[in-house]
Amino acid sequence: MTASADSGLMNELSVALLLQTPTVGVRDVACDGACRHRSPSECAAATHLVFPYRGAYVRHVGRQDVVAEANQVVFFNRDQEYAISHPVGGGDACLSVSIGDDLLDELAPADQLEDGASTVFRRPTRGLAPQVQILAARLRHGLARGALEPLRAETLTLDLVRRALGERASSARAASYGRRKLADRAKLVLASDPARRWTLAEVADEVGVSPVYLTQVFAQAEGAPLYRYQLRLRLAAALDQLDDCEDLTALALDLGFSSHSHFTAAFRKLHGCTPVDFRRLVRPRGHA
Repeated sequence: MTASADSGLMNELSVALLLQTPTVGVRDVACDGACRHRSPSECAAATHLVFPYRGAYVRHVGRQDVVAEANQVVFFNRDQEYAISHPVGGGDACLSVSIGDDLLDELAPADQLEDGASTVFRRPTRGLAPQVQILAARLRHGLARGALEPLRAETLTLDLVRRALGERASSARAASYGRRKLADRAKLVLASDPARRWTLAEVADEVGVSPVYLTQVFAQAEGAPLYRYQLRLRLAAALDQLDDCEDLTALALDLGFSSHSHFTAAFRKLHGCTPVDFRRLVRPRGHA
């Protein structure tokens, strides 16, 4: 909550935590914009990439004033003082993403960062392509509905950051054999417990690399992200068990799906039929 020094009005700020893992944090932040004047100075305790999706505001950093709206990502650097004003009525709402400096160093192109030990973005904003805006909306809606498991949510968040910042050239890509071996180690981790709601940090720790590097290398080696590979493991287990299964809801939950409908939709999308249809195909006529 912030207050204007001269208006007597206060901005009401609401923050909803959508995702918090050792790798990323995602929050939905809304401000009613009741105070249109410049707020008292604030300071970000950590670096945030902020994706406005409703309304607009002005961010004041030193002598620089920047309009924040839905066509760009706004960089809130750690320990950087700023103030906010709302010259346009209606307030604003943003998706705020926090990632540790080590991971941001891996994701951000060098020309976007200031020289120094900590990750500081040179420019206050960067324009977003429509495809990145769609990805941010998918992430926000999916998290708000509780429809994304941690592994998928983290992967989408890192992909959102990567695409918002633009691709960085890798100066030393791992050899094809090395990428394959790392991907194989990740496969074994996922295969050890396909129903588990893995986080990226957990899989990365098991494999011995950073979450960012793991997502990049796995996608290069397999042509698909980790969460999709895990989904196919679960659906393969379903193919094995459906013939003897009478309670599809119990099977769905045992395999790590959030509901019967989630299981059915994923199965149909991959195999072109529902679990019930498949069970009918594989059971002999007259089987109860």
